[in-house]
Amino acid sequence: MPFAAASSDGAGPVDALRAFVEADPLQAALVVVALIVALAALAWLIRRFRPAKGERFEQLLADREEVAVLMHPNPDPDAMSCAMAVETIAESVGTDATMQHAGQIRHQENRAFETVLDLDFDRISDASELAADDVILVDHNTARGFSGADTVDPIAVVDHHPGDGTGQQFTDVRTDNGACATILAEYCEELGWETTDPDAEAGPEELDADTATGLVYGIQSDTKHLTKGCSAAEFQAAAYLYDGIEEDLLDRIANPEVDAEVLEVKARAITDRDVRNAFAFSNVGEVSNVDAIPQAADELLRLEGVTAVVVAGINDGTVHLSGRSRDDRVHMGKTLRAAVEDIPMAEAGGHARMGGGQISIEHMEGIGPSAGVTLPELTDRLFAAMSGDI
Repeated sequence: MPFAAASSDGAGPVDALRAFVEADPLQAALVVVALIVALAALAWLIRRFRPAKGERFEQLLADREEVAVLMHPNPDPDAMSCAMAVETIAESVGTDATMQHAGQIRHQENRAFETVLDLDFDRISDASELAADDVILVDHNTARGFSGADTVDPIAVVDHHPGDGTGQQFTDVRTDNGACATILAEYCEELGWETTDPDAEAGPEELDADTATGLVYGIQSDTKHLTKGCSAAEFQAAAYLYDGIEEDLLDRIANPEVDAEVLEVKARAITDRDVRNAFAFSNVGEVSNVDAIPQAADELLRLEGVTAVVVAGINDGTVHLSGRSRDDRVHMGKTLRAAVEDIPMAEAGGHARMGGGQISIEHMEGIGPSAGVTLPELTDRLFAAMSGDI
């Protein structure tokens, strides 16, 4: 062959390759095409025979006797439905799963979700109360909200939020997805599970109506009923789940009675709003229902001419911030972080469209080296951050 001849005279590999191409361009082209085809075939074989993520996740569960399924502190329907799905998959392989969280379930839709689907959640305040050594995080990727949370090293993480948290053996974080429930629905579909008639009892490798209904509402709640932050995966998951949902349960979850305080807080947010250019801030004062604050932020964002909002409320010595944005100039998670970054022990973050934060009033007033910050100063910081000035 020309290449063999070219390489036998002591020339380097590059010179030998050049000589080969110059001596027989057609044969060189055929070799390149053959290599491309071989690499494509190898990639296809790897994809074809490597277990799908749902299968790998199922095997992870099957290898354990029990797991703790940990939701974020104040779980919403997305987190709760993911925990339901993990429990369902775990039970199918003979593994005990306990669904746990550290905070409270307060939003009326969240309470309705828990009640209507008759869910059994275990509330913890310390890492020692985790039901098992093997912990799976769903809808968040770093344990938080309880004593010893920083010691938790999960075996698996399934999430759609930005963050650096990973699982020891399994990590599936898809920040392009609008809901974490989408990922769990995909697992069930990859496992070959069929949805069932809502009036029939689910058999082996069938997804029961409660879990299908929960996953659909988890997707809906995190994407404003498939209108915001969606990817194609959300629609594909909803299509897969659709035949198995119980419409009456879905309606009861989506349309619960509204706490009077929620309406009052929304009214205060609108009445007491401070609007500068296209941005708004409102301090709703003391609240007993913290979940009224993000609902007030949702309401405030509906005002004509307002494109980004932050609502603040006080509960149990803590200022709670909730932000919403439909302005491409305002990344709400980054905005809130920038506004509170030099306040000791303050926490804030989130997505481009929504975010939240918490500040201890004691730290706002000044503890240790901190001189403190007043609420008017915090308000100015928030407006500056929304404007991109800090």
